[in-house]
Amino acid sequence: MVPTSWRLQRSCKRPMDKLPDPAKVEFETVFYEPSADGVVLLTLNRPEHGNGVVPAMARDLLAALAQLEENKDVRVLVLTGAGRQFCAGADLVAFQRYLAEDLVREEEPYNARVLFPVTQRLVACRLPLIAAINGGATAGGLDLALACDIRLASSTAKMGETYIRLGLNPGNGGAYFLPRLIGSGLAAELALTGDILTAEQALKIGLVNHVVEPNELHASAIALATRIAANPRLALEATKQQLRQSWHTDLAGALGASFWATSALQRTRDVSEGVTAAREKRPPRYNIKDKDDKGGA
Repeated sequence: MVPTSWRLQRSCKRPMDKLPDPAKVEFETVFYEPSADGVVLLTLNRPEHGNGVVPAMARDLLAALAQLEENKDVRVLVLTGAGRQFCAGADLVAFQRYLAEDLVREEEPYNARVLFPVTQRLVACRLPLIAAINGGATAGGLDLALACDIRLASSTAKMGETYIRLGLNPGNGGAYFLPRLIGSGLAAELALTGDILTAEQALKIGLVNHVVEPNELHASAIALATRIAANPRLALEATKQQLRQSWHTDLAGALGASFWATSALQRTRDVSEGVTAAREKRPPRYNIKDKDDKGGA
């Protein structure tokens, strides 16, 4: 059943496990659109509020991810923000209103558990995610980018784990992701000071993979996503999850997970095609049957 929180830009009668290509699918606070073969651009769409997070955005992100993850034609997602900001964290106007009017009644801190499922879904999602950080990414906004697998930043982007500036601790995964990405000392410095980094500073410490000019950001992110999406779908899924699992397992556990994934993948047509193509010295032809099956496994 189509959620009432989103609508198609044009009428589309085809089954919902297929992308309504080339239509843009719009929710209340996000939208997505196919951008290349196997690649979808998912955009936070509250530009007049710096793409600040409200509960509706968490709801819409979960709904969009659920639909995209079910579509076997989609192999990579690029996450970005509409307008001049990637995501400024919590919407401070809504946050202030909540503190004044709802906190005593709800007895729940604003947004504190709203983004938990989103953060976990981004990490567990079968699709590799690239964050295209087009502007400010602070507090919960930075945490959304950290939950992605790869980060590209505009040269004008600014990033910071700025919860401390509001009297808060990191709320949506920053305390987990930062030490693993940049080391415990730098993570502590960023979280305890709330310092804002330029894109070049973020690149230097490994917080982002690449920095490009603002007018090249989306094209660069989509080009990288397209290179990734050209690889076999099942191998992409297995590789993403094995990399994630390695954050909290020992070498023996990582090797065990690798053994069983490799055992399963060697039964796929992709491995047979990859070996044959390598021996014949030609480019492999992956994901062909996925297209023919129109979204089938």
